[in-house]
Amino acid sequence: MASGKELALEVARRSREAREIISEYIHETPLEESATFSQMSGSRVYLKYENLQKTGAFKARGALYKVFKVKDEYKGLVAASAGNHAQGVAYAGRIFGLKTVIVMPVSASISKIEATKSYGAEVVLAGRVYDETLEVAKKIAAERGYALIHAFDDLDVMAGQGTIAYELLEQLDQFDTVVVPIGGGGLISGVASVLYKEAPHVKVYGVEPAAAPKTLRSLEAGRPVYIEPKPTIADGLVVKRLGSLTFQVIRELVSGVTLVEEDELAHSIYLLLERGKVLAEGAGAAALAAMIHGKLPIKGKTSVGIVSGGNIDLTHIYRIILRGLSKAGRLAKITGYVPDAPGQLKTVLEIIANHRGNVIGIFHDRTSHSIPAWNALVSITFEAPGRSVIEEILAELRGRGYDFWLSD
Repeated sequence: MASGKELALEVARRSREAREIISEYIHETPLEESATFSQMSGSRVYLKYENLQKTGAFKARGALYKVFKVKDEYKGLVAASAGNHAQGVAYAGRIFGLKTVIVMPVSASISKIEATKSYGAEVVLAGRVYDETLEVAKKIAAERGYALIHAFDDLDVMAGQGTIAYELLEQLDQFDTVVVPIGGGGLISGVASVLYKEAPHVKVYGVEPAAAPKTLRSLEAGRPVYIEPKPTIADGLVVKRLGSLTFQVIRELVSGVTLVEEDELAHSIYLLLERGKVLAEGAGAAALAAMIHGKLPIKGKTSVGIVSGGNIDLTHIYRIILRGLSKAGRLAKITGYVPDAPGQLKTVLEIIANHRGNVIGIFHDRTSHSIPAWNALVSITFEAPGRSVIEEILAELRGRGYDFWLSD
C-alpha cells in the first residue's frame, strides 16, 4: 500500500478537480471568527460552518464527487450511513438521476431518515452501527448491480471532503491549526491531504467522542483496530473501525487526536446555539468542544474548527437546552419539606418570585413514608437570572425555616 503522504498527494490532486466539478451543487460555506470562543479557548478561533452546507453537512461534497465519477457505469447507488452520508448520496443520486438505496442503523433518528427519503432514496433499516449497516449495503449493491458509495474509505470521497481545505485557504490568509471531527476519517484525511500539499505548516488535529475512540486505539496499535462504541450524542462519529486508507493518512499527517466527553459535546451544542446562533449536531460540535475545554495545544494560535453538520434530532435539542440552562444557573430544580398547612407553599413561591424566579413546574408528595409527619415533599422547577440568585433563594428559604436543596 502507498504511504500516507503518497495517498495525500493523490487525494489533493483529485480534490482540486473535485472542487471544480461539485461547485455548482454545493455552498461555499462561511468562515467566521468568534470573539466568545476565542476568549474561552485562548486561541483566535474561526469556525467553518459546514452545518450550512447542502443536506446540512459536509458529506454532500464527497458524495457528489464520487457519484460524478461512477454515474456512467452504474444504474443506481447504495450507501450505508447513520444519516449525513445518507443524505449526501441521496442528494447526489437525485442530481445525477440515479436510483439510490440507503442502509441506515435501526437507531437512526427519525429526522435523518425522513430527510434521506425526501431526496428520493429508498431507506433500509439494518444493524446497530455503521459497520453492520455496511455489510447489508454490500449485499444489496451486489444483488442490484449498484455502485457502493463508501462513507469514508475511498480516495474520491476523501478528495471531495478535502475541498473544504481549498476554501479555507482562500477565506483566511494565515492560520496555524485546523480541528476536525473524526468518524471514519474521510473528512480529516481529505483536509489534511490538501493542507499537506498547499500549506504544510498548518497542524491538523482530530477529535472523537470518548465513547468511540477508534482512532486513538488504532494509533496506539499501529493499525486499524475494532472497538465497541458506547452510546453518544455524536452519533455521526460512531464507527467500529477506521478505514485502511484514512488510517494511513491520519497516522502520517495528523498532529494529534483527542477525546471529548458527552457533557463537553452537549455544552458546545448549547453554546453554539446561545452564543453563535448556530445549530450543530453532536459530531458538528466536537471540534469546538475540544477547543474550549483545553484538549488541544492551540493557545495563542489562530485555529479553525470545522462544524461538520447540523442534522440533530429536535428531541435532543430540547434536552440539551434544559441541561445547558441548568449548568448556566438559569434553570433550577429545588426539593424540600414544606409543612402541610394552608399558606405554606404560597410563602415558598413568594420567596422565589421576590428574587425574580419564574416557576414552571411543581410536584408535591404527601404519602411517602420517608417524609416527616405533617409535611409534604415539594419539588419546584423555576427559571432564574443566574446561579447567584438560586443561592439567594435557597438561603432565604432556609432562613425562614424551610429545608430545601438543589436536586436533579
